[in-house]
Amino acid sequence: MPVRRLVVDLNSSAPTMALPSWGLERLRAAVPHGWEMVNIASVTDSSGDGTNAVSDETMAAIGEAEAYFGYGLPASLVAAAPQLRWAHSASAGVGSSITPELLSAGLVFTNSAGVYAEAMAETVLAGVLHFVRGLDHAVHQQRAGTWNKRPFQTPPFAVREVADLRALVVGAGGIGRAVARRLCALGATCTGVRRRPSLGVPEGFAAVIGPAALDAALPLADVVVLAAPLTALSRGLLDARRLALLPEGAIVVNVARGALLDDAALLAALDAGRLRGAALDVFPSEPLPAEHPYWGHPRVLVTPHVSGVSPVRHWQRALELFEDNWRRWVAGEPLRNVVDPVAGY
Repeated sequence: MPVRRLVVDLNSSAPTMALPSWGLERLRAAVPHGWEMVNIASVTDSSGDGTNAVSDETMAAIGEAEAYFGYGLPASLVAAAPQLRWAHSASAGVGSSITPELLSAGLVFTNSAGVYAEAMAETVLAGVLHFVRGLDHAVHQQRAGTWNKRPFQTPPFAVREVADLRALVVGAGGIGRAVARRLCALGATCTGVRRRPSLGVPEGFAAVIGPAALDAALPLADVVVLAAPLTALSRGLLDARRLALLPEGAIVVNVARGALLDDAALLAALDAGRLRGAALDVFPSEPLPAEHPYWGHPRVLVTPHVSGVSPVRHWQRALELFEDNWRRWVAGEPLRNVVDPVAGY
C-alpha cells in the first residue's frame, strides 16, 4: 500500500509563528501508521492569510501529498498537488486562499479559527481600557512632563468604568466570544452581530443580532469591536455612514482585517471630535505606511498586526486542533473548522 504523505510548511519568517522544535517533535510522534510527514525547512510567510509564494522545497514535496499543513493555500500549490485531498491552514483568515483552483480541486479545507481568540481578546480589552481609563492622556502627559487632571475629567472623553459600556461585537465566532466573555466579566453589556442569529446567544453576550439590524444597534454602542472575517459582505462594513451613527465618545477596535473599516472616514470622525479613540491592529495596507496619519494621531492606538501573538499557548491550541483533525481524517470522521468557500470562512 502506498505511504500517505503530510507536508508541514510552517517555518515562518516571523519568530513566534514558526513551528517550534517541540511542536515538530509532537507532530512526528502523532504520525499515524501508513503515513509519512515531510517537514519543509525553507522559510514561509505567515502574514495576513498566509503565504503568497511557495518554496521550491514545498513544490517538490507536494506532488505526492494527501494532506498539507501550512499558512494559507496558494493557488500555485493546489495546481501542483493532484493528490491533495485535505489542507489545513495555521491562519484563521482564509480570504486569499479562496481561489478558482481551490474551488475546482474539491479538497477539504480547514482553518485555525479560534486558535488566536484568547490573545486577540486580551488585545481588544487592552485597547478598550486604554481609552476608557485615559491611558492615552497619561502617556502624552508623561512624555511632556505634565500633571493635568482636566483631560481625565472633561466630557465627552472623561474616564469611565467598563461596566458603563455597551459593546457591539461584530462577529460572534471564537474571537468575538472571547471578547464578550472578558468585557462581560467586567460588567459591560455585549451585543453580538452574526450572519446567522438563529445559532443562538453565546456566553458573554446579552443578545445577538443579524447584519440587517446593525444600523439600529450602532447608535447604542459605546464600543464597536470588529472581529469578523473579511468577505465580500463584510468589506467596508464600517463606513462613513455607519461611523456617523455611533454616539459621541464611542471607541472603535479592529482586530479582524483592515478592509472592514473605512480609514478616511474614521480619521474624519476622530478629527471632528466625535469619537473617543480607535485601537487598530490591522490595516488595508501592511506594513502601515510611514506617512499615514494614524502614527501621529493622539486618539489612535496602533499595533502592528500582533493581537494574536502568544508563542506557547497559541501552538498548543493549534497543534491540538490539527492533530484532532488528522485523527478524524484517518478515521473518516467529519473535520472541525471546515471552510465554506462560498461564505469565505
